[in-house]
Amino acid sequence: MRVLIVEDEKQIAGFVKKGLEEQGFDIDVSHNGDEAYSLALERTYDVIVLDIMLPGRDGLSILKNLRAKKNAVPVILLTARTELDERLEGLNLGADDYLTKPFFVEELIARIHAVIRRASGERLTVLQSGDLNVNLITREVRRGDRDIRLTAREFNLLEYLMRSPGRVYSRTQILEHIWGYDFDPNTNLVDVHIQRLRKKISPESAEALIETVRGVGYRFRGSP
Repeated sequence: MRVLIVEDEKQIAGFVKKGLEEQGFDIDVSHNGDEAYSLALERTYDVIVLDIMLPGRDGLSILKNLRAKKNAVPVILLTARTELDERLEGLNLGADDYLTKPFFVEELIARIHAVIRRASGERLTVLQSGDLNVNLITREVRRGDRDIRLTAREFNLLEYLMRSPGRVYSRTQILEHIWGYDFDPNTNLVDVHIQRLRKKISPESAEALIETVRGVGYRFRGSP
């Protein structure tokens, strides 16, 4: 999952970034409201964690303008404990949740998962296809009675494909969503990770779940 952290206090932003990356999130950080607004319009995020007080455009202005442009990306506001009016205004402008400072990263992670579930209409925290089970909270993967250990990138890649079984993703789409926008589009990162993922989730005796669509990309076949 890709998250944009908008926080002008660099120490807090760095701490949150480290905590989220340890849980497998792909993170962009901005310390300026104008830059953050541009990123939110140009790139696709699963969640934006948005401080209200920022240099440049403030957090509420960013939120208001995103919603005015029909951008429905889930937004979690970071607010001072005493700023009730700002929290209320933020929720009225379309924020999905808020968190008061100081906060625990574990609580932020739980709230990120919650707003994503609400945004996607999900009630389950487990993706399942046949005998393959992927727990999005504990990040545990099992196929049948076998535990599968995946790296953070491999897990994110599997989740990305499983969320839309049958949909074909190009290598560029996968690269941008899982690795971000700073990688060379000619890299073979996607193919290498797909091969590793296939070996882990589909040993020779099991049905192959990730299919190559020649000249296009990859798709998750899915099973009932």
